[in-house]
Amino acid sequence: MRRVYMDNAATTSLNKEVLNAMIPYLTDIYGNPSSLHYFGQQAHTAVENARHQVASALGAADNEIIFTGCGTESDNMALKGVAEKYQNKGKHIITSSVEHHAILHTCQYLEKHGFEITYLPVDEYGMIKAEQVRNAIREDTILVSIMFGNNEVGTIMPIKEIGEICHERSVIFHTDAVQAVGHVEIDVKKMNIDMLSLSAHKLHGPKGVGALYIRKGLIIPPLLHGGAQERKRRAGTENVAGIVGLGKAIELACTDITGNAQRMSSLRDKLIAGIESSIPEVKLNGHRTERLPGNVNFSIKYIEGESILLMLDINGIAASSGSACTSGSLDPSHVLLAMGMPHETAHGSVRLTLGDETTEEDIDYVLSVLPEIVMKLRKMSPLYHG
Repeated sequence: MRRVYMDNAATTSLNKEVLNAMIPYLTDIYGNPSSLHYFGQQAHTAVENARHQVASALGAADNEIIFTGCGTESDNMALKGVAEKYQNKGKHIITSSVEHHAILHTCQYLEKHGFEITYLPVDEYGMIKAEQVRNAIREDTILVSIMFGNNEVGTIMPIKEIGEICHERSVIFHTDAVQAVGHVEIDVKKMNIDMLSLSAHKLHGPKGVGALYIRKGLIIPPLLHGGAQERKRRAGTENVAGIVGLGKAIELACTDITGNAQRMSSLRDKLIAGIESSIPEVKLNGHRTERLPGNVNFSIKYIEGESILLMLDINGIAASSGSACTSGSLDPSHVLLAMGMPHETAHGSVRLTLGDETTEEDIDYVLSVLPEIVMKLRKMSPLYHG
């Protein structure tokens, strides 16, 4: 049976060059980076080299990069750190209603500790307009956190414009860019970004390692307390092999990021056009053009998304119905509901996300299988009268 992986927004395969870069730090170069002896300094040098690779990819300085355990940790560190450090200035935070749960649940935690959160609504495409942010900022606003690209529907937010507004009003701006880093060009200085979260396993790197960019001069307390690692900003012995893998993965992803994005967007658009032409009564979710290169998300009326996923899997195609972090939930996507979609339609969503290894033959195979699956499931649906 042919196997096609279309769930790259959940996680990507580990690039072979990345694995090869990591192996020495899982075997021969095993010293603790904090140790002063030869073994430790070998590991320390590797960590600092990876820091430079990440910084270069973002247009940042090396000392503005902190390695973390994942994107979720980076999000928590950013939001909780700003809240603790600047609460005397104010306790108002602005975010969007379509953020990843790493942001939303952290905001809910902060609400229980006396902070007020404004959850900006999105339009039918899942988009936040910069003027919404301008109108929501108050004298006591200390932080705006808006994701770069949505993990479910792929919509890319007007990050540069939002950052400009935040800087005009002296408000810290954070973006969860986990889905965007390595897939679209990002320059934190030009885009007015103060803090940015990323994760290695979304760009063909290893799981269990992420990073947080913190603009020079912005001081926030550590989330984890203990040793003096990461210049006393993130305690705990570094995951050297993982950090090396992140550095290599982001370097590879950004070597020809424009060319890779064009190739991926072309395959994405072929898949979108094929679904729209072969399956009636479907709706593309997310913005059609301001969209992550590898994201395709459709609502297919009259059938459940879970049923489609099971049938796709039987045919060797891996996909999802939304965020991997909520795949065990029976509730419809909070993103689709925030975009104004009815519950019954939101339940019929399917997310197909492409990666570096996706081929045109993979797209053709999906387009040969999916219409038949939809037809078969609709015939069994009491809602369908087609």
